Amino acid sequence: MEETVSRDEELLSRITVRADVFGGKPIIRDMRVAVEHILGMLASGESADTILREYAFLEAEDIQACLLFAHRSMSRAKLRCSV
Repeated sequence: MEETVSRDEELLSRITVRADVFGGKPIIRDMRVAVEHILGMLASGESADTILREYAFLEAEDIQACLLFAHRSMSRAKLRCSV
């Protein structure tokens, strides 16, 4: 269980919030890629592989982090984002 918590925290550390980028919306690794954009692409049927090809600077863990962030947000779990 501790390993899962540690892995989750590692993934969530990829999600950052900066007031000067997209009005403070959660973004991936301080880049100008909003979590909601990636989630929207996944929701519309894009595969993770397609997203990774289109955004070559992203890593598979970034997409996992977006999904975990969304899950935690929906379950109202305490989020720890780097600010």
